[in-house]
Amino acid sequence: MPTARKLPSGSWRCQVFSHYEYKQQKDGSIKKIRIYESFTCDDPSKQGKKKAEAMATEFSINKDRMLRSDLTLKESMEKYVDSKRNVLSPTTIRGYETLIRNAYTDILNIKTKKISQQIIQEWVNKYSIGHTPKTVSNAHGFLSSVLSVYEPSMVLRTTLPKSKDPELYTPSDKEIEKLLNYILGTELEKAVLLAAFGTLRRGEICALTDADISGNTIIVSKSMVRSNTGGFIIKTPKTASSFREVEYPDFVIQKFNGIHGRLVNLYPEDISKHFGMILKEAGLPHFRFHDLRHYSASIMHAIGIPDQYIMDRGGWKTDRVLKKVYRNVISDEKKKFTEQINAHFESMQHDMQHEMEKAP
Repeated sequence: MPTARKLPSGSWRCQVFSHYEYKQQKDGSIKKIRIYESFTCDDPSKQGKKKAEAMATEFSINKDRMLRSDLTLKESMEKYVDSKRNVLSPTTIRGYETLIRNAYTDILNIKTKKISQQIIQEWVNKYSIGHTPKTVSNAHGFLSSVLSVYEPSMVLRTTLPKSKDPELYTPSDKEIEKLLNYILGTELEKAVLLAAFGTLRRGEICALTDADISGNTIIVSKSMVRSNTGGFIIKTPKTASSFREVEYPDFVIQKFNGIHGRLVNLYPEDISKHFGMILKEAGLPHFRFHDLRHYSASIMHAIGIPDQYIMDRGGWKTDRVLKKVYRNVISDEKKKFTEQINAHFESMQHDMQHEMEKAP
Protein backbone atom coordinates (compact mmCIF):
# COMPACT_ATOMS: atom_id res chain seq x y z
CA MET A 1 0.00 0.00 0.00
CA PRO A 2 1.37 3.51 -0.83
CA THR A 3 2.63 5.48 2.16
CA ALA A 4 2.03 9.24 2.54
CA ARG A 5 4.74 11.65 3.67
CA LYS A 6 4.14 14.88 5.56
CA LEU A 7 5.21 18.06 3.78
CA PRO A 8 6.76 21.12 5.49
CA SER A 9 3.39 22.83 5.00
CA GLY A 10 1.69 20.20 7.13
CA SER A 11 -0.15 18.57 4.20
CA TRP A 12 0.15 14.90 3.39
CA ARG A 13 1.46 13.77 -0.01
CA CYS A 14 1.42 10.25 -1.38
CA GLN A 15 3.16 9.29 -4.62
CA VAL A 16 2.44 6.18 -6.65
CA PHE A 17 4.11 4.87 -9.80
CA SER A 18 2.13 5.68 -12.94
CA HIS A 19 4.12 4.63 -16.02
CA TYR A 20 7.43 4.82 -17.87
CA GLU A 21 8.44 7.43 -20.41
CA TYR A 22 11.37 7.12 -22.81
CA LYS A 23 13.46 10.13 -23.79
CA GLN A 24 16.26 10.21 -26.32
CA GLN A 25 19.53 11.66 -24.98
CA LYS A 26 22.01 13.83 -26.88
CA ASP A 27 24.28 10.83 -27.44
CA GLY A 28 21.42 8.94 -29.13
CA SER A 29 20.73 6.60 -26.24
CA ILE A 30 17.26 6.15 -24.75
CA LYS A 31 16.68 6.94 -21.07
CA LYS A 32 13.86 5.17 -19.23
CA ILE A 33 12.11 7.49 -16.76
CA ARG A 34 9.64 6.50 -14.04
CA ILE A 35 6.62 8.81 -13.85
CA TYR A 36 4.75 9.19 -10.55
CA GLU A 37 1.27 10.52 -9.73
CA SER A 38 0.96 12.66 -6.57
CA PHE A 39 -2.06 12.83 -4.23
CA THR A 40 -2.22 15.53 -1.56
CA CYS A 41 -4.51 16.16 1.41
CA ASP A 42 -4.34 19.49 3.31
CA ASP A 43 -5.65 17.94 6.52
CA PRO A 44 -2.53 17.72 8.77
CA SER A 45 -4.09 15.04 10.99
CA LYS A 46 -3.70 11.29 10.64
CA GLN A 47 -7.08 11.30 8.91
CA GLY A 48 -5.54 13.44 6.16
CA LYS A 49 -2.73 10.91 5.82
CA LYS A 50 -5.27 8.11 5.33
CA LYS A 51 -7.17 10.15 2.73
CA ALA A 52 -4.02 10.77 0.68
CA GLU A 53 -3.10 7.10 0.86
CA ALA A 54 -6.65 6.06 -0.08
CA MET A 55 -6.59 8.27 -3.20
CA ALA A 56 -3.19 6.86 -4.19
CA THR A 57 -4.37 3.28 -3.60
CA GLU A 58 -7.48 3.81 -5.74
CA PHE A 59 -5.33 5.22 -8.54
CA SER A 60 -2.89 2.30 -8.28
CA ILE A 61 -5.71 -0.25 -8.56
CA ASN A 62 -7.46 1.48 -11.45
CA LYS A 63 -4.57 3.32 -13.10
CA ASP A 64 -4.74 1.42 -16.40
CA ARG A 65 -8.37 2.35 -16.88
CA MET A 66 -7.86 5.90 -15.61
CA LEU A 67 -4.84 6.53 -17.84
CA ARG A 68 -6.73 5.25 -20.88
CA SER A 69 -9.88 7.24 -20.23
CA ASP A 70 -8.85 10.50 -21.93
CA LEU A 71 -6.25 9.34 -24.45
CA THR A 72 -6.88 9.97 -28.12
CA LEU A 73 -5.90 7.29 -30.61
CA LYS A 74 -2.85 9.35 -31.58
CA GLU A 75 -1.74 9.65 -27.95
CA SER A 76 -2.28 5.93 -27.40
CA MET A 77 -0.24 5.08 -30.50
CA GLU A 78 2.60 7.38 -29.49
CA LYS A 79 2.69 5.92 -25.96
CA TYR A 80 2.69 2.42 -27.43
CA VAL A 81 5.63 3.21 -29.73
CA ASP A 82 7.58 4.85 -26.88
CA SER A 83 7.13 1.73 -24.76
CA LYS A 84 8.64 -0.43 -27.52
CA ARG A 85 11.69 1.64 -28.49
CA ASN A 86 14.16 -0.52 -26.61
CA VAL A 87 12.85 -3.85 -27.91
CA LEU A 88 11.88 -3.24 -31.56
CA SER A 89 14.22 -2.46 -34.44
CA PRO A 90 14.66 1.16 -35.60
CA THR A 91 13.10 0.17 -38.93
CA THR A 92 9.96 -1.13 -37.21
CA ILE A 93 9.70 1.97 -34.99
CA ARG A 94 10.13 4.23 -38.00
CA GLY A 95 7.42 2.29 -39.82
CA TYR A 96 5.02 2.76 -36.91
CA GLU A 97 5.73 6.50 -36.80
CA THR A 98 5.10 6.77 -40.53
CA LEU A 99 1.76 4.99 -40.11
CA ILE A 100 0.74 7.38 -37.33
CA ARG A 101 1.48 10.37 -39.58
CA ASN A 102 -0.17 9.07 -42.73
CA ALA A 103 -2.60 6.19 -42.24
CA TYR A 104 -5.18 7.23 -39.62
CA THR A 105 -5.95 10.85 -40.51
CA ASP A 106 -9.71 10.57 -39.97
CA ILE A 107 -9.61 8.80 -36.59
CA LEU A 108 -6.45 10.00 -34.82
CA ASN A 109 -8.25 12.54 -32.62
CA ILE A 110 -11.01 10.19 -31.46
CA LYS A 111 -10.76 9.12 -27.82
CA THR A 112 -9.59 5.52 -27.70
CA LYS A 113 -12.49 4.53 -25.46
CA LYS A 114 -14.96 5.79 -28.10
CA ILE A 115 -13.50 3.83 -31.02
CA SER A 116 -15.88 1.13 -32.19
CA GLN A 117 -15.72 -1.72 -34.66
CA GLN A 118 -17.87 0.30 -37.05
CA ILE A 119 -15.43 3.23 -36.97
CA ILE A 120 -12.54 0.90 -37.70
CA GLN A 121 -14.39 -0.84 -40.54
CA GLU A 122 -15.25 2.50 -42.12
CA TRP A 123 -11.60 3.54 -41.83
CA VAL A 124 -10.48 0.28 -43.51
CA ASN A 125 -13.01 0.75 -46.33
CA LYS A 126 -11.66 4.24 -47.05
CA TYR A 127 -7.97 3.43 -46.54
CA SER A 128 -8.23 0.45 -48.91
CA ILE A 129 -8.78 2.86 -51.80
CA GLY A 130 -5.35 3.46 -53.25
CA HIS A 131 -3.49 1.08 -50.92
CA THR A 132 -2.55 -2.56 -51.39
CA PRO A 133 -4.15 -5.27 -49.23
CA LYS A 134 -0.77 -5.84 -47.55
CA THR A 135 -0.46 -2.13 -46.65
CA VAL A 136 -3.97 -2.11 -45.22
CA SER A 137 -3.28 -5.29 -43.26
CA ASN A 138 -0.09 -3.83 -41.78
CA ALA A 139 -1.85 -0.61 -40.73
CA HIS A 140 -4.74 -2.55 -39.21
CA GLY A 141 -2.29 -4.83 -37.39
CA PHE A 142 -0.58 -1.88 -35.70
CA LEU A 143 -3.95 -0.38 -34.76
CA SER A 144 -5.03 -3.74 -33.31
CA SER A 145 -1.84 -3.98 -31.21
CA VAL A 146 -2.41 -0.51 -29.76
CA LEU A 147 -6.04 -1.22 -28.90
CA SER A 148 -5.08 -4.52 -27.25
CA VAL A 149 -3.10 -2.45 -24.72
CA TYR A 150 -5.35 0.57 -24.22
CA GLU A 151 -8.74 -1.06 -24.84
CA PRO A 152 -8.09 -4.75 -24.03
CA SER A 153 -11.78 -5.62 -23.83
CA MET A 154 -12.30 -4.70 -27.49
CA VAL A 155 -12.27 -7.65 -29.90
CA LEU A 156 -11.78 -6.70 -33.55
CA ARG A 157 -13.63 -8.53 -36.30
CA THR A 158 -12.67 -6.27 -39.17
CA THR A 159 -13.17 -7.40 -42.75
CA LEU A 160 -9.94 -6.69 -44.61
CA PRO A 161 -9.36 -6.65 -48.39
CA LYS A 162 -8.24 -10.00 -49.72
CA SER A 163 -4.53 -10.29 -50.29
CA LYS A 164 -3.19 -11.01 -53.75
CA ASP A 165 -0.28 -13.27 -54.58
CA PRO A 166 2.73 -11.10 -55.40
CA GLU A 167 3.61 -10.84 -59.06
CA LEU A 168 7.31 -11.62 -58.98
CA TYR A 169 9.82 -11.79 -61.75
CA THR A 170 12.61 -14.31 -61.43
CA PRO A 171 15.53 -13.65 -63.78
CA SER A 172 17.09 -16.44 -65.78
CA ASP A 173 20.73 -17.57 -65.84
CA LYS A 174 21.25 -15.71 -69.11
CA GLU A 175 19.88 -12.47 -67.67
CA ILE A 176 22.11 -12.76 -64.60
CA GLU A 177 25.11 -13.37 -66.87
CA LYS A 178 24.25 -10.29 -68.95
CA LEU A 179 23.83 -8.20 -65.81
CA LEU A 180 27.17 -9.30 -64.32
CA ASN A 181 29.01 -8.61 -67.58
CA TYR A 182 27.51 -5.12 -67.69
CA ILE A 183 28.54 -4.21 -64.11
CA LEU A 184 31.91 -5.98 -64.15
CA GLY A 185 34.42 -4.35 -61.79
CA THR A 186 31.92 -2.15 -59.93
CA GLU A 187 30.72 -2.12 -56.31
CA LEU A 188 27.32 -3.23 -57.56
CA GLU A 189 28.86 -6.35 -59.10
CA LYS A 190 30.02 -7.48 -55.67
CA ALA A 191 26.56 -6.86 -54.20
CA VAL A 192 24.87 -8.82 -57.01
CA LEU A 193 27.27 -11.77 -56.59
CA LEU A 194 26.54 -11.96 -52.85
CA ALA A 195 22.78 -11.81 -53.40
CA ALA A 196 22.39 -14.00 -56.49
CA PHE A 197 24.80 -16.75 -55.45
CA GLY A 198 24.32 -16.61 -51.68
CA THR A 199 20.80 -15.17 -51.09
CA LEU A 200 22.10 -12.28 -48.96
CA ARG A 201 19.83 -9.29 -48.34
CA ARG A 202 20.79 -5.64 -49.00
CA GLY A 203 21.30 -4.80 -45.33
CA GLU A 204 23.35 -7.95 -44.75
CA ILE A 205 25.59 -7.15 -47.70
CA CYS A 206 26.21 -3.56 -46.61
CA ALA A 207 27.16 -4.64 -43.07
CA LEU A 208 29.84 -7.14 -44.16
CA THR A 209 33.54 -6.50 -43.54
CA ASP A 210 36.69 -8.47 -44.31
CA ALA A 211 36.47 -9.89 -40.76
CA ASP A 212 33.34 -11.80 -41.86
CA ILE A 213 35.26 -13.88 -44.43
CA SER A 214 36.79 -17.19 -43.39
CA GLY A 215 38.17 -19.09 -46.35
CA ASN A 216 35.32 -19.37 -48.82
CA THR A 217 32.72 -18.83 -46.11
CA ILE A 218 30.98 -15.54 -45.36
CA ILE A 219 29.54 -15.24 -41.86
CA VAL A 220 26.22 -13.36 -41.75
CA SER A 221 25.62 -11.96 -38.27
CA LYS A 222 24.45 -8.36 -38.71
CA SER A 223 22.54 -5.97 -40.93
CA MET A 224 22.69 -2.28 -41.84
CA VAL A 225 19.43 -0.38 -41.28
CA ARG A 226 18.32 3.23 -40.98
CA SER A 227 18.13 4.58 -37.44
CA ASN A 228 15.31 6.72 -36.06
CA THR A 229 17.52 9.79 -36.52
CA GLY A 230 17.95 9.15 -40.25
CA GLY A 231 21.48 7.72 -40.34
CA PHE A 232 22.54 4.09 -40.65
CA ILE A 233 23.35 1.68 -37.84
CA ILE A 234 24.54 -1.92 -37.67
CA LYS A 235 22.26 -4.28 -35.75
CA THR A 236 21.80 -7.98 -35.19
CA PRO A 237 19.24 -9.85 -37.33
CA LYS A 238 15.60 -10.08 -36.25
CA THR A 239 15.54 -13.89 -36.19
CA ALA A 240 18.01 -16.59 -35.20
CA SER A 241 17.69 -18.18 -38.65
CA SER A 242 19.26 -15.07 -40.19
CA PHE A 243 22.53 -15.90 -38.41
CA ARG A 244 24.22 -18.21 -40.89
CA GLU A 245 27.36 -19.14 -42.77
CA VAL A 246 27.28 -19.15 -46.57
CA GLU A 247 30.02 -20.85 -48.57
CA TYR A 248 30.71 -19.23 -51.95
CA PRO A 249 32.55 -20.48 -55.05
CA ASP A 250 36.15 -19.35 -55.50
CA PHE A 251 35.42 -16.74 -58.19
CA VAL A 252 33.10 -14.84 -55.83
CA ILE A 253 35.46 -14.84 -52.83
CA GLN A 254 38.33 -13.68 -55.07
CA LYS A 255 36.43 -10.43 -55.73
CA PHE A 256 37.11 -9.44 -52.11
CA ASN A 257 40.83 -10.24 -51.96
CA GLY A 258 42.82 -7.37 -50.47
CA ILE A 259 39.77 -5.48 -49.17
CA HIS A 260 40.00 -4.11 -45.63
CA GLY A 261 36.84 -2.89 -43.92
CA ARG A 262 33.47 -3.00 -45.66
CA LEU A 263 33.21 -5.50 -48.51
CA VAL A 264 30.72 -3.40 -50.51
CA ASN A 265 31.04 0.37 -50.28
CA LEU A 266 27.33 1.09 -50.79
CA TYR A 267 24.32 1.70 -48.56
CA PRO A 268 21.07 -0.32 -48.88
CA GLU A 269 19.15 2.47 -50.60
CA ASP A 270 22.06 3.10 -53.00
CA ILE A 271 21.95 -0.53 -54.08
CA SER A 272 18.25 -0.37 -55.01
CA LYS A 273 18.62 2.99 -56.76
CA HIS A 274 21.64 2.00 -58.87
CA PHE A 275 20.25 -1.48 -59.55
CA GLY A 276 17.10 -0.16 -61.24
CA MET A 277 19.10 2.26 -63.40
CA ILE A 278 21.58 -0.44 -64.45
CA LEU A 279 18.82 -2.84 -65.52
CA LYS A 280 17.38 -0.16 -67.78
CA GLU A 281 20.77 0.72 -69.26
CA ALA A 282 21.57 -2.95 -69.88
CA GLY A 283 18.24 -3.58 -71.61
CA LEU A 284 17.10 -6.09 -69.00
CA PRO A 285 13.54 -6.56 -67.69
CA HIS A 286 12.81 -4.61 -64.51
CA PHE A 287 13.00 -6.55 -61.25
CA ARG A 288 14.04 -5.72 -57.70
CA PHE A 289 17.45 -6.34 -56.19
CA HIS A 290 15.63 -8.53 -53.63
CA ASP A 291 14.45 -10.73 -56.53
CA LEU A 292 18.02 -12.02 -56.80
CA ARG A 293 17.13 -14.06 -53.71
CA HIS A 294 14.21 -15.49 -55.69
CA TYR A 295 16.64 -16.38 -58.46
CA SER A 296 19.02 -18.12 -56.08
CA ALA A 297 16.29 -20.06 -54.26
CA SER A 298 14.57 -21.02 -57.52
CA ILE A 299 17.81 -22.31 -59.03
CA MET A 300 18.52 -24.40 -55.94
CA HIS A 301 15.01 -25.80 -56.05
CA ALA A 302 15.23 -26.50 -59.79
CA ILE A 303 18.46 -28.51 -59.46
CA GLY A 304 17.04 -30.60 -56.65
CA ILE A 305 18.50 -29.01 -53.51
CA PRO A 306 16.42 -30.03 -50.44
CA ASP A 307 14.19 -27.34 -48.95
CA GLN A 308 15.93 -27.52 -45.58
CA TYR A 309 19.26 -26.56 -47.12
CA ILE A 310 17.69 -23.75 -49.15
CA MET A 311 16.12 -22.38 -45.95
CA ASP A 312 19.43 -22.60 -44.12
CA ARG A 313 21.42 -20.87 -46.86
CA GLY A 314 18.85 -18.10 -47.30
CA GLY A 315 18.10 -17.54 -43.62
CA TRP A 316 14.40 -18.43 -43.84
CA LYS A 317 12.81 -19.50 -40.57
CA THR A 318 10.08 -21.68 -42.12
CA ASP A 319 9.26 -23.01 -45.58
CA ARG A 320 6.00 -21.02 -45.72
CA VAL A 321 7.64 -18.08 -47.48
CA LEU A 322 9.84 -20.42 -49.46
CA LYS A 323 6.87 -22.28 -50.92
CA LYS A 324 4.75 -19.18 -51.47
CA VAL A 325 7.30 -16.81 -52.93
CA TYR A 326 10.68 -18.35 -53.68
CA ARG A 327 9.74 -21.44 -55.66
CA ASN A 328 9.29 -19.56 -58.91
CA VAL A 329 10.10 -21.74 -61.88
CA ILE A 330 12.48 -19.95 -64.22
CA SER A 331 11.29 -20.02 -67.83
CA ASP A 332 14.41 -21.75 -69.20
CA GLU A 333 14.30 -24.39 -66.46
CA LYS A 334 10.56 -24.85 -66.97
CA LYS A 335 11.09 -25.49 -70.68
CA LYS A 336 13.84 -28.01 -69.95
CA PHE A 337 11.76 -29.93 -67.42
CA THR A 338 8.67 -29.81 -69.66
CA GLU A 339 10.69 -31.42 -72.42
CA GLN A 340 11.90 -34.11 -70.00
CA ILE A 341 8.33 -34.81 -68.83
CA ASN A 342 6.94 -35.02 -72.35
CA ALA A 343 9.86 -37.19 -73.47
CA HIS A 344 9.09 -39.59 -70.63
CA PHE A 345 5.44 -39.87 -71.66
CA GLU A 346 6.40 -40.21 -75.32
CA SER A 347 8.65 -43.14 -74.32
CA MET A 348 5.77 -44.74 -72.41
CA GLN A 349 3.48 -44.38 -75.40
CA HIS A 350 6.13 -45.88 -77.69
CA ASP A 351 6.58 -48.89 -75.37
CA MET A 352 2.80 -49.40 -75.15
CA GLN A 353 2.45 -49.29 -78.92
CA HIS A 354 5.34 -51.72 -79.34
CA GLU A 355 3.73 -54.17 -76.93
CA MET A 356 0.42 -53.92 -78.79
CA GLU A 357 2.13 -54.69 -82.10
CA LYS A 358 3.77 -57.76 -80.58
CA ALA A 359 0.47 -59.08 -79.26
CA PRO A 360 -1.08 -61.95 -81.33
